[in-house]
Amino acid sequence: MGEGTSPPRPAVVAAHEALLAARGSLDEELLRLEATARAAVDIKAKVKRNPGKAAGLAAGTGFVVLGGPRKLFRRAKRAVLGPEEPLPKSMLPKEIDARLRKLGTDGDKVRGTIEREFARYLDDKTEERKSRDLTGVVAALLLMAGKPFVTRYGRQLAEQLLANDGKAFREQLEKVRAARADTAGGDAPG
Repeated sequence: MGEGTSPPRPAVVAAHEALLAARGSLDEELLRLEATARAAVDIKAKVKRNPGKAAGLAAGTGFVVLGGPRKLFRRAKRAVLGPEEPLPKSMLPKEIDARLRKLGTDGDKVRGTIEREFARYLDDKTEERKSRDLTGVVAALLLMAGKPFVTRYGRQLAEQLLANDGKAFREQLEKVRAARADTAGGDAPG
């Protein structure tokens, strides 16, 4: 030590050592965080380890996206209640036909009047129709009852798919450490 300099104080040395230890700990935590994130999004490795789960998830997603539950419900409804009655070929009784002719001879004006009046009628009777619609009530009940199950099992499947197992985490941790060692010129922390 040169003249005029005093030996470092023990508190400064201790603080410096604590800072270095904290820096090393932070670096290790960052490595672990990066490895965890990489292992969580490594879909290829997850599919390789669990091809059955991945296929099931893909099939379930496709089923929901393509409207499978709705189609399945319609088929079940048709099986229970029977097929719906087809629309009649002609919906105009003679009395209605006679009243239409009284509206005039301009087909476009008559059609516009009928459409407006019919739309108003449908709006007025919406609540009454909904209250009589037993299938709508049954469908709503089934959806309300089934939603918690679908949500729960969907969440469980997603958690299982995104869960990190020890092997994948260790592999990613080694990759991250190797990449850090390469970029730091081989000077990676323990």
